[in-house]
Amino acid sequence: MSEPQPLPQPASAAWGAVFSMTLGVFGLVTAEFLPVSLLTPIARDLQVSEGLAGQAISTTAIFALITSLLIATVTRRFDRRHVLLSFSVLLIVSSIIVSMAENFAFLLVGRILLGVALGGFWAMSAATVMRLVPATDIPRALAIMFSGVSAATVFAAPVGSYLGDIMSWRSVFLLTAGIGALTFIAQFATLPSLPPRGRATLRVLVDLVQRPGMKLGLFSLVLIITGHFALFTYVRPFLENVTGVATAGVSGVLLGFGLANFVGTYLAGSLISRSLRMTIALMPMIMGLCALGMVGIDGALNPTIVLVAIWGMAFGGVPVAWSTWITRTVPDEAESGGGLFVAGFQTAIASGAVIGGVIFDYVGSLGVFSIGGIILVGAAIFATVVLRSPAVTPATEQA
Repeated sequence: MSEPQPLPQPASAAWGAVFSMTLGVFGLVTAEFLPVSLLTPIARDLQVSEGLAGQAISTTAIFALITSLLIATVTRRFDRRHVLLSFSVLLIVSSIIVSMAENFAFLLVGRILLGVALGGFWAMSAATVMRLVPATDIPRALAIMFSGVSAATVFAAPVGSYLGDIMSWRSVFLLTAGIGALTFIAQFATLPSLPPRGRATLRVLVDLVQRPGMKLGLFSLVLIITGHFALFTYVRPFLENVTGVATAGVSGVLLGFGLANFVGTYLAGSLISRSLRMTIALMPMIMGLCALGMVGIDGALNPTIVLVAIWGMAFGGVPVAWSTWITRTVPDEAESGGGLFVAGFQTAIASGAVIGGVIFDYVGSLGVFSIGGIILVGAAIFATVVLRSPAVTPATEQA
């Protein structure tokens, strides 16, 4: 069987469109993870436990998962410009609904709509960027787009926590609706017509999963992201209950996480150029050891701040490394491959939030970080073993 070949690339780069995609990433990821920094006030206002409130994240992840698998097939006859614009509209609507929620069920409606937008956008994002710039500019364009994730990490946790304290958590979600409006305007002005291409059927997804190495590779990804989000969903309760940090202090620690995440995103590019396999295995090992270290020091403030920052920097490299793995493994079906990547990612986010919530309600923050850390260390070992197989490693890594 011949090696899969990527589809033709444009002759010139549409950088304005790439930056509008980055803004879309920023808005969607910000909205997705705002509940992390606002978990306590949301739970108090809606009169539910923090463990249950955390399921607002898992609900979004579940519907993002479903959408990521179906979106290419359902929209295969529509111009991708129009599909991407519809996701920005959903971001606006979902944020407004969440801000108006009077009970937890109504809040979940908004989070479901966000999941549809998030899963659809992420499934198409890498394939869209590959159509906006020449092949030689793809790494740079993907790095720019992923910087939107890092910027959202900086904004969603610390700024969300701070604004939620001085305003209200509802007002913070209204701000995300404003980000969605700006995104729509930017994408409307810059995105060119992008007629659908490729087969984009459910059969393609099945075929991609059956390719050598895909199952084990995706399972490794799921393990790593599950461990991370079991921790990240409940980082605020850990800081408040174990470390004893006040609300303003939580914002500062989370800001450190976000800034370190931003740095980690760019460091990952250099590490990946040396060894994609090493980067994939090293990042979860560092994250897991940080979590176990936080448990071991029993919330000592200064060491915890340092460990949270190292954790954030390590996680910055995870989505970059795994998206690189996917695009190198299935370059001929980038959109469907992106759907599988997002499905694995969102499965893990949902699993992490659910597992973390159950553990939190039974044994508290220390239990969450103990088990989450063990999962991450185990995932790193599993990925190290799995990626030794040529079947799981892209040809460009085997040289």
